[in-house]
Amino acid sequence: MRELVLKMSMSLDGFVAGRRADSDWMFRGGSPDSMAWVLDVVTGAGLHAFGRKTFETISAFWPTAPGPLAEPMNRIPKVVFTTQRDFDPRTVAVPDRGSPAAATWTGARVASGLLEAEVAALKQESDGYVLAQGGTGFGRSLVRAGLVDEYRLAVLPVVLGSGDGVFAGLPDELDLHLVSSETFAGGALGLMYRPTSR
Repeated sequence: MRELVLKMSMSLDGFVAGRRADSDWMFRGGSPDSMAWVLDVVTGAGLHAFGRKTFETISAFWPTAPGPLAEPMNRIPKVVFTTQRDFDPRTVAVPDRGSPAAATWTGARVASGLLEAEVAALKQESDGYVLAQGGTGFGRSLVRAGLVDEYRLAVLPVVLGSGDGVFAGLPDELDLHLVSSETFAGGALGLMYRPTSR
């Protein structure tokens, strides 16, 4: 049975989205070693899971994106979680619709049923972990439902002061066990946590 890994970039004060849409805070502290860490996390996935809004936003970017991260982002199959029962990934705006890279986006599976049931079904499949990496609301839903088996957090050397957090509004405390931590040349941290069994 495969696991669900939640990958998020966050500020030092725990926000995954800031109040300024034009801010480049997610790229501050980036370095070749932190990029290698992200590439390793993405490449190990057997399936990318996104919330609908994030999927619609990034599907226009990745099919023609440069750099080593584009290959696994485009090659690995995708699933879109949405409450819109009529959502069709074939309608998303992607460049060069006939390319193999675009086909992995327009051919994404849609998960529109109950979150717990949809994730349970995905975990029954094989071939690498399910990597959830997009959408604050989607990530928060996974956390609240206790569906995350592992957290891979890139903590960047910036304080936002306010914003949106993936752990905001939890109904109770969440105990985590630190599996590994890496300090990168640009000042960012790569942290891997697993929920502690109670």
